[in-house]
Amino acid sequence: MNLSLYTVTAFLIIDTDGHRVLSKYYHPKGHPNGGSKKLTTLKDQRAFEKGLFQKTKKAGGDIILYDSQLAVYRHSLDLIFYIIGDPVENELMLHSALVAFCDAVHLLLRNQVEKRGVLENLDLVLLCLDETIDDGVIVDTDSTTIASRVSKPRADTSDIVINEQTLLSAYQTVKEKMQQRIGQL
Repeated sequence: MNLSLYTVTAFLIIDTDGHRVLSKYYHPKGHPNGGSKKLTTLKDQRAFEKGLFQKTKKAGGDIILYDSQLAVYRHSLDLIFYIIGDPVENELMLHSALVAFCDAVHLLLRNQVEKRGVLENLDLVLLCLDETIDDGVIVDTDSTTIASRVSKPRADTSDIVINEQTLLSAYQTVKEKMQQRIGQL
């Protein structure tokens, strides 16, 4: 029985033309397969992505075993999201992580999940990925939690307006405290 926390080998976003939008490969040192030399070079990664895209470019499935790797994927307009894991990994856990990531990205990008939107908000997408998967470990599978950790605070809720009234109020408070201290001596 494998009790390892490391469940993800790679995360990919590929557009419908087969070009890489985002990829992150995980090779943790503590994992039993962490020292493997599979998919470590850019050439190997590109060849893997090209073959995987050829097998999954048509919508209709959500899981495939390709090149002795378990690939869970999801189509979204002009992008395909993939989570790649070892064949012995729990495909339901991989699927729930992918669904949580995709839903969190939908929340953050306000349902504008297309190549242009992802590239314009790549910082949010990468933060979302880091909140979902950390060094190959699936950390969270709740999309609203992921989105709330990543989202920027709204300006109207965190703005502190400093004007003459607040400065005068602060001055009065300091003046009163000083008078109390002097009165105690």
